[in-house]
Amino acid sequence: MSASAHDPLDDPLARERSHLAASRSALRAMREDVEALDIRDVTANWVNAEVLSRQIDERIKALADLSDTPLFFGRLNYLHAPGAEQAEGAEGEQFYIGRRHVHDADGDPMVIDWRAPVSQPFYRASRNDPMDVGLRRRFGYTGGDLTAYEDEHLSDPAEPSGGATTSKLLQQEIERPRVGPMRDIVATIQPEQDEIVRSGLSGTVCVQGGPGTGKTAVGLHRVAYLLYAHRERLARTGTLVIGPNRSFLHYIEQVLPALGELEVQQATVDDLVAHVEVRGTDEAAAAVVKGDARMAEVLRRALYSHVALPTEPVVVVRGSRRWRVPAYELEDIVRELLQRDIRYGAAREALPQRIAHAVLVQMERSGEAPDDRVQDAVARNSAVKAAVKEIWPAVDPAKLVLRLLTDAEFLAEHAAGVLDEDEQKTILWARPVRSAKSAKWSSADAVLIDEAADLIQRTHSLGHVVLDEAQDLSPMQYRAVGRRCTTGSATVLGDLAQGTTPWATRSWDEALAHLGKKEGVIEELTAGFRVPTDVIAYASRLLPHIAPGLTPVASVRENPGFFEVRTTTETSEVVAACEELLSNEGSTGLIAADARIPVLAEALTAAGIPYLAPGEETTRDTRLTLVPASLTKGLEYDYVVLDEPQAVVDGEPDERTGLRRLYVALTRAVSGLIVTHSAPVPPQLA
Repeated sequence: MSASAHDPLDDPLARERSHLAASRSALRAMREDVEALDIRDVTANWVNAEVLSRQIDERIKALADLSDTPLFFGRLNYLHAPGAEQAEGAEGEQFYIGRRHVHDADGDPMVIDWRAPVSQPFYRASRNDPMDVGLRRRFGYTGGDLTAYEDEHLSDPAEPSGGATTSKLLQQEIERPRVGPMRDIVATIQPEQDEIVRSGLSGTVCVQGGPGTGKTAVGLHRVAYLLYAHRERLARTGTLVIGPNRSFLHYIEQVLPALGELEVQQATVDDLVAHVEVRGTDEAAAAVVKGDARMAEVLRRALYSHVALPTEPVVVVRGSRRWRVPAYELEDIVRELLQRDIRYGAAREALPQRIAHAVLVQMERSGEAPDDRVQDAVARNSAVKAAVKEIWPAVDPAKLVLRLLTDAEFLAEHAAGVLDEDEQKTILWARPVRSAKSAKWSSADAVLIDEAADLIQRTHSLGHVVLDEAQDLSPMQYRAVGRRCTTGSATVLGDLAQGTTPWATRSWDEALAHLGKKEGVIEELTAGFRVPTDVIAYASRLLPHIAPGLTPVASVRENPGFFEVRTTTETSEVVAACEELLSNEGSTGLIAADARIPVLAEALTAAGIPYLAPGEETTRDTRLTLVPASLTKGLEYDYVVLDEPQAVVDGEPDERTGLRRLYVALTRAVSGLIVTHSAPVPPQLA
């Protein structure tokens, strides 16, 4: 870092602080300009006024200046003016790269949005490929105050051209402990991450990434980039982020607003399919069968079994005339509708119009000249309505699924050749249910109802969907998500090694097929930024047993962190390990098999050590969280004590799932991990 000079004008750090202050003032002026807008004379009615007022409010929120968040984090000095398409650049011009665009009173840019094309070399340029950048400057901050800077002279022949030394400021920012919700990573996006972030809207991308590779952040930043590059289209079609649970969504919910993006919806898969209240649970075997993609065919057969080929004619009386549509003609209409690729409900709505058209043809042959109003009237005729009700009855999705799960004969008829007898018995409910409302639906049942609902009426499609922790979804859940982006694209994020459900994803190609995105591109992130080298190396010993062929994460951290495996004989030694780690600054997690939690809770209480449950925020006085292994996914602590690895494995229904749960638990530490055990560790770790 350059040293400060006595004269502020010659002090680079002072000049950069001055630019930061001026940029904050300019952003404040931009916000005040929006706040001062008077829309009384530009709105024709109260509806327009409400819409415009809401848009202005959103714009004001997007221009908020977060005092503890740097407005810009880097600077680029170009050697030459950017190309004609970037005409604002001039030779020797410099650009400050930040979270959003800021301009002065004359409209000249003071901070360039990180998503703009001119900002891309900040992430991609290197000494081997400087991309016409002479200088790349990174800034260091304490809170919102600019405190340091670091320069790379990418085009200077005097600088070494090979593997350059790692940026200290970049490393510090990557390894900085997280407090509270997840934050953006715009200052630290790596070239391989940037490539995914800036991939086009039309393509679906699947990102396989191990612990600490930043896959979630990459997915969220891709949404922010797409909203920047295709704002008008996505404003019309909508975007959605899907997470595994509410706690996870709460953890990530501030990332996009910090980048000025406020319109992205967030939901869990359960939220998407909430047609019924979920009050029950399935045994693992039943959930696996219900989550199997073959259930889609069973549902389709069961639904269309309600269609009955007509055996009687339809006679329409209008005034003194009677018009007769014979059964064979009705059958032709029904068969033609069945052969078309349209939803059950859409075909049912089309049927009365088709019958009415057949009547109008007879009217025209007899010399009449009926118009569209006559056809609509015939379609509403009581005889036509009665025929439609008989031939193509309305079907309620929940009642259809309920019948499949409670009527053994109905299930056997429509699952023949799809599910074997044992599978059918597995999903049949033991007790009869009076109605769909009184049924104790499970999460897997709700997904089946969503599938049935889509067979009847097409689900609304969004422009882009981000699906995180995707490895734990069943094929039927993938289909539910895929329905939400049939005309759009998706970003799928996950780690096959962290799949801990009995129906966990076996391959991303298979997952993309269930999602309806076979053409999706699979990218793999293997550089670990948050997990210490020794910790990820130890956890990676499990990979051949839980995800053969998966590339282990390679930690790129300069700070190696702390790692130790200890043999213990007493629970008090586990408590002592927690006390040892609590002497460090930051959070500590004590992770253990679910069955061990009560014992450890009692020991911590006896030792006078306060602790939190997962999801509760740490305080200065309480920095220890007691975490059941089943709830560790997505969580992160500065330090971790992992109690009895074999007990974590034994707590799951099968060894592979247990080893995957252990892999997740082992990779929650950012700065240090102590593994304590009295029983031997699993042989796969030896």
